[in-house]
Amino acid sequence: MLKISEHFYSIQGEGASVGVPAYFIRLQNCNLMCGGPGGCMVKDGKATWWCDSEVIWRKGVETTNEELYKSFEDQGLLKGILNGNIHLVWTGGEPTLPRHQEGIAEFLTFMRQKHIDAIPFNEIETNGTIVVKNDFYNWFEQINCSPKLANSGMSESMRVNPEAIRQIVSHEGGFFKFVISTEEDIKEIQDTFITPFDISDDQIIIMPGVDNREDLPERTRFLFEMTKKYGYRGVTRQHILAWNRVTGV
Repeated sequence: MLKISEHFYSIQGEGASVGVPAYFIRLQNCNLMCGGPGGCMVKDGKATWWCDSEVIWRKGVETTNEELYKSFEDQGLLKGILNGNIHLVWTGGEPTLPRHQEGIAEFLTFMRQKHIDAIPFNEIETNGTIVVKNDFYNWFEQINCSPKLANSGMSESMRVNPEAIRQIVSHEGGFFKFVISTEEDIKEIQDTFITPFDISDDQIIIMPGVDNREDLPERTRFLFEMTKKYGYRGVTRQHILAWNRVTGV
């Protein structure tokens, strides 16, 4: 069983596979609370953005493997998923919570048993704070890790887990997406993550800290200036450009 908050067909709006058709499976609950509960900035003023999916991942519905599989069939998406043209994107909340690790592995085993010759492309979106079990990451062609900076309002002890980060660094499809709001965030990225964990530049993606279409152009211009100055790949949030704050599209 999977505890699913929402699942829907869309486009990957950010990160290394931006623009690819994608089926998102959002799982319930998270071990962090970026920006404070209920989309409110934390009182100490350290948060410059908040989690824009919190209202969704707080809820969830128990879903069987058969029910999720049938949703692919009913929408006419199964062939595209099986041949890898439509990516499966496991997100949250936090999909590496122990219960979710078990549920995802069971579902993908179920899919493999039904379609031995399939070549699906699985992505997982994680905050990189949980050490995964055994060979869990072997299920995924791509890991989209979004480590949290001080601008999330979370303490460093909660948002930096060295062993969990190293698991992702060593994965051949491991990428690190950082939300930046100021130039100082770049220095924090370098001092807290890139240098200590020897993350290569081609694994680094920077994105703007923005959750609405009105501020997206200015924040994207800032992002691109940082991209030119520091050389890291800058990717804006295309789903906000298309749908603003609407979720599930």
